[in-house]
Amino acid sequence: MNIHEYQTKDLLRHYGVPVPSGHVVHTETQAAKAAEEIGGSRWVVKAQIHSGGRGKAGGVRVGSSINEVKKIAGEIIGSLLVTHQTGAEGRLVRRVLVEQASKILHEYYVGLIIDRATRRVTLVASSAGGVDIEVVAQQTPELIIREVIDPAVGLLDFQCRKVAYGVGLKGPLLPQAVKIMKGLYRCLRDSDATMAEINPLAVVEGNQLLALDAKMSFDDNALYRRPTILELRDFDEEDPKEVDATGHGLNYIALDGDVGCIVNGAGLAMATMDAITLHGGRPANFLDVGGGATPEKVANAFRIVLQDPAVKIILINIFAGINRCDWIATGIIQAMRDQNIIMPIIVRLAGTNVEEGRAILSTSKFPFIIASNLNDAAEKAMIEVKKIINQAMPLTKGRP
Repeated sequence: MNIHEYQTKDLLRHYGVPVPSGHVVHTETQAAKAAEEIGGSRWVVKAQIHSGGRGKAGGVRVGSSINEVKKIAGEIIGSLLVTHQTGAEGRLVRRVLVEQASKILHEYYVGLIIDRATRRVTLVASSAGGVDIEVVAQQTPELIIREVIDPAVGLLDFQCRKVAYGVGLKGPLLPQAVKIMKGLYRCLRDSDATMAEINPLAVVEGNQLLALDAKMSFDDNALYRRPTILELRDFDEEDPKEVDATGHGLNYIALDGDVGCIVNGAGLAMATMDAITLHGGRPANFLDVGGGATPEKVANAFRIVLQDPAVKIILINIFAGINRCDWIATGIIQAMRDQNIIMPIIVRLAGTNVEEGRAILSTSKFPFIIASNLNDAAEKAMIEVKKIINQAMPLTKGRP
C-alpha cells in the first residue's frame, strides 16, 4: 500500500525528521488561506497523487504571492496529471500540498529498502538527490552508498555516519543526518513499511537538512496490525478492480496484456505468467484466488478479470490442495452461466478431486479448452489469442 507525500511527512515528523511547514488542501481558496497561515513570501504547491515525476509533469509549482498560489492550486486541482508512472491516462488530482518554499543549496537521496539478496533492510544514499534513484543506479552507480542493517540491533550511529560521510555530509550536517536516518529507520520499522525514502533531502539556507519530498510503501499483509496506517489508504489512487478484488479476498494486480489469469497460489500465478510470456503472450493480470476458493470466489474472479476490456481469453490454472477441483469447476460454470461469458476459456486442473472437476466441465454445455499441464495451457492460450487477432485483422488488398 502506498500513501501520499503529505501523509508520509506527517509520519516522519513524529520521528524527529524535519519537514517543511505545510497544509494539504482541496480547493484554491483553502490553498490561499494555507499560504497565509504558513507565512513567508514564496510557497510550493504540490499535486498529491501516488506517482513520481510530478514536477516534470507540471504538478509541482512555486508561487510568489497569495494570489499566485491560489491560481496555481486552481489549475492543478481537478486536472489529470500524466507522469511516466501514471501512463497516458494520467491521474486525477484531488488535493495539493502547500508548503513553505526553501532555498536549496544541495540535494541528497536517503532511502530504506528491503534487499532481497541479503534479506535485510538496507540504507541507501546518494549525493545525487532530486533524481529517481533508479536513474542514478543505472547511469552513475558509483554515487550510491549502501549499508546493510542487522535486524537484531537496528541501524547504528556509526553506520549513519559512514553513509553520511560517503555522500559528502560533514561538519554540522553530520549529526543532523544521523538523526534523520535513524528517524527514517524507526518509522519504517514501527509501521511495517517495505520502502521509505526522502528525495530530496536538502541542505537549505541556514545549513539545515530538510526532507523536501518523501514517500513510503507498506506491507499489505501487515496492515491488520497497523490500523492507523490502514486509515491512510486512498482508494481513489488505486485500480478499482484491485480494490474490488481485495473486498472479496482475492489478490489482483492489473497488467497490460490480453490473457486473463485465474490461479490459486502466488507462486503458481507467477509461474503461469512466466509460461504465457515464454510462449510469446502477455498476461493481463496477476490473480490469486487463495487456498479457500469457493464457487462464489471463482465467480468474482471472473467478473473482476472481465472488467479489463483488453482481455481476449482467460486461462485458469488450479492446483488443488486445500481447494477441490470440483468446487473450482462448479464456480467456473456458475460464472459462465451468470456472466454470459463467450470468450475462450483454457482450464488446467490438478490435485484434489481432479477427475470429478474435469467431469463437471466436460459434461457442461460450455466449450472449455482443457489443458494437461501448465506448458500445454500456455501453448493453447496463445493459439486462441492468435486466432482472435487474425479474425480481427481487416482484409488487405490481394488477400482472399
